[in-house]
Amino acid sequence: MVFIIIGHYGSGKTNFACNIAEKLVEKYAGGETVAIADLDIVNPYFRTADYTAELEAAGVKVIASNFQTSTLDIPSLTFDLAALSGEYDNLIIDVGGDDEGAKVLGRYMNALDKGKISILYVVNFRRYLTRTAEDALEILREMEAVTGVKANNLVNNTNLAEETTAEVIAESTAEADKLAGFMDVKNIITVVPEGIDYKPLNAFTAKIIVNKPW
Repeated sequence: MVFIIIGHYGSGKTNFACNIAEKLVEKYAGGETVAIADLDIVNPYFRTADYTAELEAAGVKVIASNFQTSTLDIPSLTFDLAALSGEYDNLIIDVGGDDEGAKVLGRYMNALDKGKISILYVVNFRRYLTRTAEDALEILREMEAVTGVKANNLVNNTNLAEETTAEVIAESTAEADKLAGFMDVKNIITVVPEGIDYKPLNAFTAKIIVNKPW
């Protein structure tokens, strides 16, 4: 299965992608291979590749462009997504934010088996430009236009970093439900940080893997 994680800058998509990868390793307990491909070659911050040590210690193979280990931001990949999707049972692709990041994915979509793809749109309704369902939808449509495929999963990752509370997450429910309606998605994955006592439907407990670079 190929899980493509998209979202606006600051949505928390990279942290979500890392958590998905680690949970898949736990789920299959060595029975299936798990890899995460860092496709963010636009933004130098919050890259999956920066957490290679922790992810690989957990059993996740991390694949990134060679450029991501330098200070250069060059829009080029040094790996083959199609080959990776055939090599690993589960491949998570962490895409760069917004339509600019999605352009990179769009170049390679035709090489992937669309029957094995799940596209998850990660939204934080406490972030600038995604405070409403309408705003979040506009950004999503821009990314979908570039990739040529539609997101089929909504991930409500509303948070205020270390100030996140159950109330902060609960308050986002109305906008998440509205966005799900726009997207024609029936189920919403709601991310709940570890330590917060809140159990909505389809709750996804996540730990903080991605830290602020400042």
